[in-house]
Amino acid sequence: MSRCAVVGVGRIGGEVAYLAASLGIVDELVLYDHNAGLLNAQVLDLEHSGLQTHISTDPREIRDADICVFAAGLPRNPTVKTRADLLNANLPATRECAALLTGFSGILVTVTNPMDINNYYLAKTTGIGSERCVGFGGQLDSARYALALKKREIPGAAYVLGEHGEHQVPVFSTLGRPVGEPQREEILGELRGASMPVIQGKGGTVYGPVLHIVQLVHLLLDTTKKRIICSSVLDGEYGIRGCSLGVPAWVNRNGICQIEEWELDAWERREMDEAGRFAGSLCRQVVP
Repeated sequence: MSRCAVVGVGRIGGEVAYLAASLGIVDELVLYDHNAGLLNAQVLDLEHSGLQTHISTDPREIRDADICVFAAGLPRNPTVKTRADLLNANLPATRECAALLTGFSGILVTVTNPMDINNYYLAKTTGIGSERCVGFGGQLDSARYALALKKREIPGAAYVLGEHGEHQVPVFSTLGRPVGEPQREEILGELRGASMPVIQGKGGTVYGPVLHIVQLVHLLLDTTKKRIICSSVLDGEYGIRGCSLGVPAWVNRNGICQIEEWELDAWERREMDEAGRFAGSLCRQVVP
């Protein structure tokens, strides 16, 4: 039996709960939202689906969940230029989540933006071990990178490291052919703005994030180790400390088992260093 808690059941959190339950990945749900009306509506909607999934709205049961997905707070909208701009707006929701996680012994999946900063904050303030704080974003960024490569007929596996935002680091050195710096910058610019057409057209992203979050939940409930790009609290890996960034990591039901340190080329190394400086400066604002 697996129990998944979802803190924040709006557009993303609600869909994560539904998809995880409908696919049979979780057997029990614990749902929480600051907006009681929304919470009740989401529970009723799930019950109307006919799914035989036990649903609790008792926040005290979060501590006993195997997985907790933190998806509360404000999403990006057309007036929010970057994810980092949501830091002050979403910090109250992050602090509320931290209070709900007292005594929590499972794996935390941080979704709320700025994800890397919130993941670091929760790792440092809740007592949850850093290996059990997994930030979501790298899978989605890598999927968008794969589309950019496919459009240009560039072969190779797509991986994006770094910050889930303006300072993401697409890895070019492992591709099937060399990619010059002008084209790298072009692709990076495209990735930075990849979500905005969706946000402008329908108010926010849903399908991409939700599918990848549920896939991550599935991996984190399994005993088999799998490699994935996720935000991890760094302590010297890639020469970076004091922040959480997207890196290749082996994960399973124990959380992050191992961080892989890839050999980056000069361009990637420069971008990764900048991501560390940027994320680190924001992390020091919330955890002095």
